[in-house]
Amino acid sequence: MTGAPVTRVRLSYGQGEAWLVTRYDDVRTVTTDRRFSRAAVSGLDFPRMTPEPIVQSESINLMDPPASTRLRRLVAQAFTKRRVEAMRPATQRIVDGLLDAMAEHGPPADLVRHLSSQLPLTTICEVLDIPGPDRRTLQQQAMTMMATDPGTRERAVAAKAELRGYFAELTARRRRDPGDDLISVLATARDGDEALSDDELTVMAMVLLMTGHDTSTYQLSNITYTLLTHPEQLAKLRADPARLPQAMDELLRYIPFRKGVGIPRIATEDVELGGVTIRAGDVVHVSYLAANRDPERYDNPDTLDLDRTAGGHMTFGWGAHHCVGAPLAVMELETAIGTLLARFPDLRLAVPADELRWNTDSIWRYPLELPLAW
Repeated sequence: MTGAPVTRVRLSYGQGEAWLVTRYDDVRTVTTDRRFSRAAVSGLDFPRMTPEPIVQSESINLMDPPASTRLRRLVAQAFTKRRVEAMRPATQRIVDGLLDAMAEHGPPADLVRHLSSQLPLTTICEVLDIPGPDRRTLQQQAMTMMATDPGTRERAVAAKAELRGYFAELTARRRRDPGDDLISVLATARDGDEALSDDELTVMAMVLLMTGHDTSTYQLSNITYTLLTHPEQLAKLRADPARLPQAMDELLRYIPFRKGVGIPRIATEDVELGGVTIRAGDVVHVSYLAANRDPERYDNPDTLDLDRTAGGHMTFGWGAHHCVGAPLAVMELETAIGTLLARFPDLRLAVPADELRWNTDSIWRYPLELPLAW
């Protein structure tokens, strides 16, 4: 990591400049210190990577404690260890079916087509109980919102409105007639007398769809690519499959799953950080990607080491905005990667690594195709 740990940056969209914080301890400070507010971002044309802000104004991502704490307590009821474990058998069945089809297709086979683009969307739509015919349209709308091309702004605005309208209607139905799905769990969740409002439930369902398939979709391909291009590390995992949870922590730390920053914070008063003074009203972005490679936190941070025991990666965020759905994402990734390696002991890239094409149209980093042989 080079350059000052706290520096001024200008992004492609939004007004003015922002501070960029990159050091692990400083990122932890910004994400936990009440002097940095997510709520203060609402309504601002803040510096960002996409033409249209992705986040919804009522989202938990634009709340500060204690308001966000109330919402997190309610939403966390849907992602307890017991509930996530209860989802594992269904996830395993989906993985097995997809890999059966890949095996029947035979090598070379594109992992993106056969697994990465299907499993996370199928899983999150199953747990949200979204009708099959609606799923691909919703996925396309979510992808449109993540695009970084300036020509996509109008389509991103329309996609956000369409998604919101869809989930407003769907969540209203689940309020009236709850079932066993995740939206119904959220609709009926109570913390004392507290419950999610209609708008909060609508936005949370949208967030779950978008984050519930985006991160896992791209990380399935990224993790597979990374393991296949680090044969010594892959050999460690094959020799001891029980180390998969520890290996997953290291893979999630090591792999830059997106290309930059997300939602910033606003300093509510002057703060000294990293040798500079951040003034009240300044916009502050943090880089979880850089924090995951901070040499003051991790020895040899640019090296993939599945024996590494220093955890605490920031891939799912930190503090009050750590992703509440992270347990589901990790379970899904472990199930898919573990089964893939077990089913195909001779798995390898079917083309040279430098011939792969990588996404350049959105904030996410992933190979567009990942041809495999075995």
